[in-house]
Amino acid sequence: MIAEALVYAATVPVTQKAHRKFIRYSVNLWSRAGRCSGPWAEHEQNSRNAILQAMAGLRQKRTAVVLGSGLLRDVPIKELAEAFDTVVLVDLVHLASVRLWLKLRGYRNVRPIERDLSGYDELAGYDKLTTGNAPEPLGFLRSVPYLDFVVSANLLSQIGRGVMRRFEAEEQGRMPGDTVARLIGAHLADLTALPCRTYLLTDISYAVIDRTGKVHDEADLLHGVAPPPAKAWWSWPVVPIGEESADYQIVHRVIAAY
Repeated sequence: MIAEALVYAATVPVTQKAHRKFIRYSVNLWSRAGRCSGPWAEHEQNSRNAILQAMAGLRQKRTAVVLGSGLLRDVPIKELAEAFDTVVLVDLVHLASVRLWLKLRGYRNVRPIERDLSGYDELAGYDKLTTGNAPEPLGFLRSVPYLDFVVSANLLSQIGRGVMRRFEAEEQGRMPGDTVARLIGAHLADLTALPCRTYLLTDISYAVIDRTGKVHDEADLLHGVAPPPAKAWWSWPVVPIGEESADYQIVHRVIAAY
């Protein structure tokens, strides 16, 4: 608890005021990642390997962007920083511990940027009959110079969860009923439309499984939106047995696509 409190306190002053309410989610993830480092190791290595395979063979390696860079545990940041002139890390929150880690390793070409990638505010202000813009959550990438590689790193389901929380708290009728699916679809469409090599890593579903292997519950994390064809897939025990229950685990299915 002391470590979590220190990371939280150190992150507040380096985070935009509008994003400070999300710090606790990042700190909770940081804490769980430490506790579950063993069960998560295969997923993290698979993610890093998939990104390395996706960037292999690029003729130019000027600017790379990692969407949902998070704790960098599933991102091959060393190899990206060595291969590209500039690496941009985009997320709602960059914990102070992550910022310090990057600084201590001297990654001067790595730039953390805070940004809400959900497109929720754009959709809230969109009226196709009058004014406003249809949501293009990744539209800002069109202004990034010399963009050669973009990876969405285990972010899409997090967008879905965050959008669902906001949607459920809204006054009824303010947002479209398909808000969550629409914004997940917008992320996929924007990623596909980029004029550079792109790569998608995302968990697409989860299952609650007991010690005998029996599945007690399942859910689609993409809310009915079809992901692109997977080049690879694997299981990620996000909540291993013993983390929340002595009898059950929650296992996510992860795909890699490009």
